[in-house]
Amino acid sequence: MDESSLARLVEHYERIGTTGLTVLGVFGEAVRLSAEERRTVLQAVVDAVDLPLVVGVTALATAPVLEEARLVRDVVGDRLAGLMVHVNSPDPQVVVAHLDTVHDATGAGIVVQDYPATSRVAIRTADLVHAVRAVPSTVAVKAEAPPTAAAVARLTAELDVPVFGGLGLLDELAAGAAGTMTGFSCPEGLIACVRTWHSGGHDAARQAYLPYLPLVNFEAQAGIALALRKEAIRQRGLITDSGVRPPATQLPQALVPQLERHLAALPEEVR
Repeated sequence: MDESSLARLVEHYERIGTTGLTVLGVFGEAVRLSAEERRTVLQAVVDAVDLPLVVGVTALATAPVLEEARLVRDVVGDRLAGLMVHVNSPDPQVVVAHLDTVHDATGAGIVVQDYPATSRVAIRTADLVHAVRAVPSTVAVKAEAPPTAAAVARLTAELDVPVFGGLGLLDELAAGAAGTMTGFSCPEGLIACVRTWHSGGHDAARQAYLPYLPLVNFEAQAGIALALRKEAIRQRGLITDSGVRPPATQLPQALVPQLERHLAALPEEVR
């Protein structure tokens, strides 16, 4: 655990204008942490910044989710903007019962996460709409079931809570997304895209996002995406070590020169 690097990283995110943080999200290494390590991560973030926090839980079954959620409540307290909980069944009634139980036990608002790549649970968009409507504690939906832009479009049309996407940012904004929660190593690009979308519309947001797209594409390589992003963050001076916990794949050194080229091509104020 590198608490000083984590504090430096989230302080940077606050400084550049992020409006909130997702902590212990699915893309990082939360699933490989012990309960005490998760507590350490949460405490480091709470101590470092004043931003609203959405905190992820990794389990699918209700009992272990409750264990994780109680730990989150214990550390984060009223700073918790939402508890991000996976859709755990294709049956909307099972999902509703699960989410209601988590809320009743913790009092937390629920961010419903539909991410079958991690959960291995696929739910029809119509059934997800039904489940979210039936859970009054829902504060947002994180929609990551492909094709994400199509799912975002339907969810935003049929729900009255904000819907967030991932790295399909521009297309998801065009479909009605409220913003993005994702693990890109240069969130400056995400901020520029969202801000410009609201101030200048689609074409201006596209121009703002263009300088970052080669790096977005490069970082998305299957199997090594986490290692690539951690090394990019290390090269930006925000963390001291980019190793990933086994069984994740370490970064092939042959790709480091190309990563450096992508970073060097970013806007000067970001490098």
